[in-house]
Amino acid sequence: MTGELSAELRGFREVQRLSYECAEAVAAQLKPGVTEREAARMQREWLYERGVRDWFHRPFAWFGDRTAFVDFKIPLQFFPTNRRLEAGMPFILDMAPVFKGHTADIGYSGCLGLNPLHDKLLADLQDHRELILREVRERRTLREIYQDVDRLMVRQGYANRHRAYPFGVIAHKIDRVKERRWSPTVFGFGTQALKGLASDALHGHRDGWSPLWSPYTFSDHPPQPGLWAVEPHLGFRGTGAKFEEILVVTDSRDPEQSAFWLDDDLPHVRRWNEGAV
Repeated sequence: MTGELSAELRGFREVQRLSYECAEAVAAQLKPGVTEREAARMQREWLYERGVRDWFHRPFAWFGDRTAFVDFKIPLQFFPTNRRLEAGMPFILDMAPVFKGHTADIGYSGCLGLNPLHDKLLADLQDHRELILREVRERRTLREIYQDVDRLMVRQGYANRHRAYPFGVIAHKIDRVKERRWSPTVFGFGTQALKGLASDALHGHRDGWSPLWSPYTFSDHPPQPGLWAVEPHLGFRGTGAKFEEILVVTDSRDPEQSAFWLDDDLPHVRRWNEGAV
């Protein structure tokens, strides 16, 4: 990140930090026997106590081989289940709250105890964060960057698991959401946020861009200025790991100002900087 953030970007950074704080707090409470549904509820309750009343999507939790989306065929399989956490098992917490009209969408990967394979996946995600930023600054098309992420995963020996998401997306745009005391959800997604994404899709279709960053032709355009929630997701057999955080894209001609990660003080970045893996 370069320079001083605007008040608008500080609002997005605040909700992103709140989300990661929630993830770390919930991760610290996980123990053998906790179910995915219980972990998702713990995230909801933690955020509700701190003022969250709306969502881009409600919290998810995936344990064990579900972190690698093994045998996921339909969207309903993404929702939390009664899978119980066990010692040495990887987990992913994923939440997208709306707070004071600002949206975040984060993914936090952890493990209950020691798991060297999971540590290796987490360490190798650093290369993806660097590649994505570099190529966005080069104004490569979203589709090209997606393909380069794929190639990097192959070189690392991993499978692309974000391809299992709807439309195979590695990222999507996020924006302000009109603040309300309460907003309904549809299949776990907040209606206000979905309206915003649909509006972006409509305008983008007219102007030749998409708010979804995918491997398909509708993403064959340079990055659109705005905020993107980016989530490269690595898988190796029954183990998966990812991060998800906000990438800021602008129309500046200065390469460093043209794109930057909203915040470098996040758990996975601190982990890399501290040389923990």
